[in-house]
Amino acid sequence: MKTAADLKQLLERIDHRGYPAYKDTKGVYQFQRYVLSIDHVQGDPFAAPSKLSVRVPGRMAGFLKELFDKKHKRIALQDMLIRNFHEQIQQFSFQAKGSGKSGIISVTRCSQEILERTACEINPSSGDVTVRFEVGFPANGRTINARELMKILYDFLPSCVERALYYGRLDKTKVQKVMELSEDQEAIRSQLKPMGLVAFVANGSILPRESGVSQRPMKGAVPFVSPKSMEVTMELPYKGKLSGMGIRKGVTLIVGGGYHGKSTLLKALETGVYPHIAGDGREYVVTDGTAMKIRAEDGRSIKHTDISMFINDLPNGKDTVAFDTEDASGSTSQAANVVESMEAGAEVFLIDEDTSATNFMVRDELMQRVIHRDMEPITPFIERVRALYEEFGISTVIVAGSSGAYFQVADSIVQMDRYVPKEITKSAKAAAKDYPQLELPSEGPRKPSFQRKIRSYPGLKSKGRIKIKTMGRDGVTLNHETIDLRYVEQLMDSEQLTSLGYIVKHLEENVFDGKRTLGQVIEELYQKLYSQGLGPVCDGSYLPGNLAMPRKQEVYACLNRYRRLGTYSK
Repeated sequence: MKTAADLKQLLERIDHRGYPAYKDTKGVYQFQRYVLSIDHVQGDPFAAPSKLSVRVPGRMAGFLKELFDKKHKRIALQDMLIRNFHEQIQQFSFQAKGSGKSGIISVTRCSQEILERTACEINPSSGDVTVRFEVGFPANGRTINARELMKILYDFLPSCVERALYYGRLDKTKVQKVMELSEDQEAIRSQLKPMGLVAFVANGSILPRESGVSQRPMKGAVPFVSPKSMEVTMELPYKGKLSGMGIRKGVTLIVGGGYHGKSTLLKALETGVYPHIAGDGREYVVTDGTAMKIRAEDGRSIKHTDISMFINDLPNGKDTVAFDTEDASGSTSQAANVVESMEAGAEVFLIDEDTSATNFMVRDELMQRVIHRDMEPITPFIERVRALYEEFGISTVIVAGSSGAYFQVADSIVQMDRYVPKEITKSAKAAAKDYPQLELPSEGPRKPSFQRKIRSYPGLKSKGRIKIKTMGRDGVTLNHETIDLRYVEQLMDSEQLTSLGYIVKHLEENVFDGKRTLGQVIEELYQKLYSQGLGPVCDGSYLPGNLAMPRKQEVYACLNRYRRLGTYSK
């Protein structure tokens, strides 16, 4: 391994030469208290910045084993270290001068959710801390300015590493609090099933957000207080007793007037599949980790999905057991989303009527009288929601503001009144008795078939190297194939979409063989990802520092929206 002195000599030698000479710096260098790796060097000062990483040996980093001995604690600690490092490098970014992106120093900017990211990894056995970040190598025009890069590597970076990544330099109380919160959140999650719950919302939580573009808690918002009839108390290892609203398994209906907090509560439940940082307001809002937000999605593609549970006897005679279309309607797309989520192992559906297809959700009595059931190919969700729970064990939380049809099938009904929840199950059920009772189909739903075999798409590989481009949280492109993910609402970070791009690329190049079902492929993949992280799907010489782990459910969602997915059923 080369030394820091070797790197300095090299930089002095290539100073004032053409920019490509920076390529010679690629390699691993031993500094006094850490190892610096220059993994990728940009080809031009105007190109994407160079990729670097720092590895601090566990004995020097000094983090106590008890802070990262469980996966959830390790992810929480990694998240804190990324935030620390970001805070430190901010003050030095662009302090080194030059053209283009010269002097930029950047690392992943974390959201309110705590995600497993490649930007920071702690080795569970050795305690080694690795941080991956970007640096714009300085130049004047396209001439190397090595003196400015030396400032970054020998003045700025050692200071940032020292202050951000060594336990001895950190606030011990703050680190301990991160670990304790992680343990408490995991304790809530582990108690959901034994207590018969699908979600928990702690009293005192701040659910409203600052604005539509900010996920910070709203100042002056009404703290959440559970209705007494739905209140449960959990025993947590550090916080002790914590009370809040427990949403029980079955069908839960959230009602109320506009702007009273229905969708705000549902949004909190959507994001509750991930842990949140302290001070977010939703750190003690925890939802079953498999929960999926279901919505209509006009125009999405569907690949041989069995939607016969909801759609049958189409006028054109098209098969709905292996339904295929490039341009689904609102109701068809929502039906596909339900069935695909079942395939993905979801045990909870989260639905907002605002983003649902009306004809998929409900058909009122008058419409049923005018258009007989035999004339309507769509079996609305209201006629399946009980069977989904009773036969398949899938609970549903529905937000409704305009239709009372679901009163009859709901187990619990919560009214949001100026952001204060009230349970109104008895009164709503009593009112519903004055209306005609819902007629359910004579036959229950058949379990959908999940036997789609997946083969690779040769056109993707024939174009040479597969390039991945992420479009924020809207989608990901592989070469010229765009996967639209705008409506997969539980993707919290663009880095999750980048990871999905790598996953699809890996599956196309190495896994899809036409012999295994989609479920078999993803289960095998996820066992690998869970134990080894995202490394196995990245085939380059280094692990990118801009990846975040998506849930298994989002991997399914991504592949189901991939228009080149080679599906067929036998």
